[in-house]
Amino acid sequence: MPAPDVTRTTRPRTDSRRPTATAGGPVTGALAAAQASALRSGVVDWFAEHARDLPWRAPDRTPWGVLVSEVMLQQTPVVRVLPAWTAWTARWPTPADLAAASPADVLRAWDRLGYPRRALRLQECARAITEHHGGVVPDDEARLRALPGIGAYTAAAVVAFAFGGRSVVLDTNVRRVLARTVDGAALPAPSQSVGETARAAALVPPGPADAARWAAASMELGALVCTARAPRCEACPVAELCAWRLAGRPPDEHAARRRTQAWAGTDRQVRGRVMALLRDAPLPVPGEVVDEAWPDRAQLRRCVAGLVADGLVEEVAAPADDALPAYRLPLAPVG
Repeated sequence: MPAPDVTRTTRPRTDSRRPTATAGGPVTGALAAAQASALRSGVVDWFAEHARDLPWRAPDRTPWGVLVSEVMLQQTPVVRVLPAWTAWTARWPTPADLAAASPADVLRAWDRLGYPRRALRLQECARAITEHHGGVVPDDEARLRALPGIGAYTAAAVVAFAFGGRSVVLDTNVRRVLARTVDGAALPAPSQSVGETARAAALVPPGPADAARWAAASMELGALVCTARAPRCEACPVAELCAWRLAGRPPDEHAARRRTQAWAGTDRQVRGRVMALLRDAPLPVPGEVVDEAWPDRAQLRRCVAGLVADGLVEEVAAPADDALPAYRLPLAPVG
């Protein structure tokens, strides 16, 4: 089956005399329906001209390639994902290929994408697809969500972007676009609510092809124009509909609830150091060498123990009772 086209639309140009939002927030009734239609049309028309040329959007993309891209893109920018995705899908073009790989090779290929547990979960997912679905990525959300490591967002994204189906794709970019254009808020609340999901679902077009385009287009607008820190309202195709802009771009009402964590000195940084050391080593790394990876010995050993517990690192018995164990990336599948 040919891949659905979510990057282009044959929809004719809509009338530029679109209904505008009010500074007081969302509108209701017939005007709300007209505004929702204008919002979708404006974003989709913009996407037809400005969509990035990404390989997981290409006409010859595969459902597996789309699924891999969605997992890699979680909390990782496109510019870092592109080379990793290209190498990954060339090496393991099907779920069965990844399922048969060594976890050590999988973690090395993941390289510095961050959150390496995603790599092992993706391999677990590949094994489940191979063993329970004949090596074919499922095309419905329920079966996708039953796969290891696949949550509501990823399942919805695969349905839309791999199969051209109707789903509610609500990532951070889409949440931000809808918070501003519809709710008049600078940023969405830190936690996604049931009401927010229902509001997003009400905006999804009824037809599968239109729904898939809307999902891709609204996500792209959030990534390129309606960004978190420096939105380019002057380049926005629906600026005249944006409740946030019309309200004078009020500040983030949830700012006090947002938690930010510096990278320097965190356990994440320590774990990254250890993983980088083991990725570059063809043989187990002696514990004495691992101990030199970070100056705080207690923090280091706590992080190493966490990596072992997470299945990202294996402990190799020391040759003598008074020696430290060595460490390596796992050779056997986890779980």
